[in-house]
Amino acid sequence: MWFDYLGIIQAKKWFAPVYRLFGLQPQTTSVPSSPSNLEEEDLDNARWAKRLEALDVRSEELDKREADIAAGEENNAQIAQELEDQKKAQEEREKTFNNEVKKYDSRMVNIEQIVENLTGMQPKNAVEILQEMDDQDIIDILRKADENAKASGTQSLGAYWLSLMKADRAAEIQRKMANKPLSIDDDE
Repeated sequence: MWFDYLGIIQAKKWFAPVYRLFGLQPQTTSVPSSPSNLEEEDLDNARWAKRLEALDVRSEELDKREADIAAGEENNAQIAQELEDQKKAQEEREKTFNNEVKKYDSRMVNIEQIVENLTGMQPKNAVEILQEMDDQDIIDILRKADENAKASGTQSLGAYWLSLMKADRAAEIQRKMANKPLSIDDDE
């Protein structure tokens, strides 16, 4: 039994009935019988421990990578939202710009039509109509009349219309035309 305890021989199987007679339970775990078996078991256990450790490290790396990917996706979603907001703002600016261009084009078409109508009238009647208009409208009409006359190679009626206006009103319009304001509000 002493040799069994030291691991030199395996006598537990043979002495199991004797142990039972005395009410003892024989040891059923195997103990390496030689130092080489002990080294193999330790190596296997060490290998398993290393594998488990490597799996734990890999699991931690995957968890970190997953967290990084989730953060990247959240960042990408935020950037996509900002880009969408910028796109909407740009579209709104373009829409506003296009509306302003349409208003300007529409105004210029109307000014052109007014110039044609006033040119076809008696100058006295045209001046009566002009005097009832805003200064900026008169300036735009006179400039357009000058452009049309220059394009057709004729004499402009703008100067004649100004001569038929009241002197103070004609002087105010000429002063504003000389300063070339974009609108009346810019001059005041």
